[in-house]
Amino acid sequence: MRRKMTRREVLVLTGAAGAQAVMPSALAAQGLASRRPTAGERKFRSSVVERYIAETKRQIGDAELAWLFENCFPNTLDTTVEPGTFEGKPDTAVITGDIAAMWLRDSSAQVWPYLPLAKGDEPLRALLEGVIRRQARNILIDPYANAFMADLNAASTLPWSVKDKTEMKPGVGERKWEVDSLCYPMRLSYGYWKQTGDVQPFDARWQRAMTLAVQTFRVQQRKDGPEPYSFQRMSDVSTETLPAAGFGNPIKPVGLIASGFRPSDDACIFPFLVPSNLFAVTSLRQMAEMANAILHDAALANEATALADEVARALAQYAIAKTDQGEIWAYEVDGYGSQLLMDDTNVPSLLSLPYLDASLNTPLYQRTRAFVWSEHNPWFFRGNAGEGVGGPHVGKDMIWPMSQMVYALTSNSDTEIRHSLMLLKVSAAGTGFMHESYFKDNPAKFTRSWFAWANTLFGELAGRLAATKPELLR
Repeated sequence: MRRKMTRREVLVLTGAAGAQAVMPSALAAQGLASRRPTAGERKFRSSVVERYIAETKRQIGDAELAWLFENCFPNTLDTTVEPGTFEGKPDTAVITGDIAAMWLRDSSAQVWPYLPLAKGDEPLRALLEGVIRRQARNILIDPYANAFMADLNAASTLPWSVKDKTEMKPGVGERKWEVDSLCYPMRLSYGYWKQTGDVQPFDARWQRAMTLAVQTFRVQQRKDGPEPYSFQRMSDVSTETLPAAGFGNPIKPVGLIASGFRPSDDACIFPFLVPSNLFAVTSLRQMAEMANAILHDAALANEATALADEVARALAQYAIAKTDQGEIWAYEVDGYGSQLLMDDTNVPSLLSLPYLDASLNTPLYQRTRAFVWSEHNPWFFRGNAGEGVGGPHVGKDMIWPMSQMVYALTSNSDTEIRHSLMLLKVSAAGTGFMHESYFKDNPAKFTRSWFAWANTLFGELAGRLAATKPELLR
């Protein structure tokens, strides 16, 4: 019997097909024509978003960068959102692009760049409210799941997850426990509140979801042992399953939160994933502020704050590594003294910490940043087509454009930002869009021709530069 393809195989084939379909058309031959769906085919339309695109394009002197911005910034709204209602209130599913499922992480990141436009656009505000409400429903189904089906009554149709040895529930697409999956809805909720002033999404259901998220973080400090979460998958790829009967490698309970998987959906080696724990500190404090100001739930706020403080203390004690270049953040630790020195592209990463407000621009971060963007990081690659960080998810010599975007978003150096923009133009390979990864010596060899998170993150970068440093876009 022919085995089902894994997620990796599906994505590589999707990317290869995209490359073959697009690359024969040279950039000049395309004339930089829009690659967006026609207006009638778009999933969501907004006059405010269209006006922002037009105004921002005028600030971008480089024609190719302007073209990429026009295609990429609205990609989530154009192609991945499914607005609706549930119990008479907004309800929005957001798929990743070429995977018909909603990741808590990706969906939050995909709509993040639209928050500043929501206050002046009621339909857009309602769509974002729907994302927050949908995420609360998702968390209440299973706080350990990373991905959900658009139909929350349906079983998973993702071929790589249907036989996983874990507790799969209706509505769950994949059940890889990732600390950041609960951080991202907190970040999105906080950003929405600060940008719009609206508190409608933060009802009793959202309160239950946030309470469950904090409880799950507490359980995954594993002070009472590794249960209840476990996960095993039949795969010839080691990062697709957890060792030790599905509970992951041992940890010493020191106050950090254990994660089964990284933001890449790859298994952790040491379960205390440092960038995700740093992200959790920030997210918990943001959520505590909302619990006090909106919910008037002092118990939830105090518990979130106490957990954030405990994790922060443990990070300072266990997550800093001594290297020849000075002290840096480790990527993963186990509390016993073992430390993994690397970085992975997916956000949260060590490189992305200031972008997530998860670390101040301190000497510790700057040393870590220098380590990440160098050959000292085993997942940093440099070739004829550029340089950047990759990760085990796609493999050796595959650069992720997301790392180049984050490098620019976390930089105060005009030289670094210009360099990143040049790399990103190369990485698009004339397609008009960003991709998951590309071979360091050939940008036409890429994975995922439809990856909405990467597209909207590029849109966020270009929009931010157009407003603050337009001279870098000329």
